[in-house]
Amino acid sequence: MATGKDHSESIAEALEHMHPELDAVREAGGDSVYLVGGAVRDLLLGRGRADIDLVVEGDAVAFAGRLGVEVVSHERFGTAKVRLDGHEVDIASARSERYPHPGALPVVEQNATLDEDLGRRDFTINAMAIALDGSARLVDPHSGQADLATRQLRILHPRSFEDDPTRAIRAARYAARFGFGLEPRTEELLRGADLSTVSADRRDAELARLAAERHAARGFGLLAEWGLIELREGGEDLAETVDELLAAPPWQGQADRPSALLAAVLGPPAGEAALAEGRPERPSEAVALATGHGPIELLLARALGAEWLDRYLDEWRGVKLAIDGEDLVAAGIAEGPAVGRGLSVALQRKLDGEIDGREEELSTALEAAREHDGVA
Repeated sequence: MATGKDHSESIAEALEHMHPELDAVREAGGDSVYLVGGAVRDLLLGRGRADIDLVVEGDAVAFAGRLGVEVVSHERFGTAKVRLDGHEVDIASARSERYPHPGALPVVEQNATLDEDLGRRDFTINAMAIALDGSARLVDPHSGQADLATRQLRILHPRSFEDDPTRAIRAARYAARFGFGLEPRTEELLRGADLSTVSADRRDAELARLAAERHAARGFGLLAEWGLIELREGGEDLAETVDELLAAPPWQGQADRPSALLAAVLGPPAGEAALAEGRPERPSEAVALATGHGPIELLLARALGAEWLDRYLDEWRGVKLAIDGEDLVAAGIAEGPAVGRGLSVALQRKLDGEIDGREEELSTALEAAREHDGVA
């Protein structure tokens, strides 16, 4: 934020620079409309754009209708979605919530105030709002801006992790993303969070969001340090290596990054360890070892030290014969296992550089197929 200016003026300039599409909100009459959550946090941190969430003290669907754009509304939930200058904007009526029991989904009630809406959020740095009435007034009832300045995560109330233990996973996500620490009381309460009180689907969804972060490996390491998850042996280091591999050829784009990182840090181990122990001496042996393993297993095996998989991916995996089974049948080989055997032997010898060209492939395949027929 700029110095030497009125605070609201600095916020207004930053808001205009980062989210000019919100001019339409002000023009529609935004006396009770606020930018909330991550967009406010990232604006104050001087970071890039975040998802745009607006809160209306009143009827969000009715307000969305005044913007003069197409509205996708869910009146039952008091929410609407619009696009402004190509940017998706979520609009919700202010709400409060309560938790029937630890780990339960919240019971949401509409017609709340902005302060009640901010009070239901996870951390103080996400519980701020900016008025979109032209004043750019910062609403910060829980001192989130001060916690941004001291680079710490603080919960809003002592039952926060009891109500929703997945907030502990979010804490790891934000701590890894921003390099923030935990306020002491927050850390004490977080270490007592019980992830088993939430459904596996909710827990796994939050872990997947963490895995999608740029510094995911560090986030998982924090969860382990806090005693909330158990990593596979060497999981954090393995995840960092996986990340490095996926950032450059030949592994770039070969596997879904979040899924690969989850497998790296949490497992359970599949066939990657045995694959990593393989020491193929010939390309055909390498192809035989790698065949049948999925992309994540291959990636993890490479991260565990199987450097020969680079050449498998770059060179050997793509080797094909110029002949096929029809060529062998046309040369007198009966349809059946002998055809497959002939093609397999020809491919092995081509991989190993022992034959070259269509004629050599065909003669090799025919010889192997006839030997198979003789044995049969």
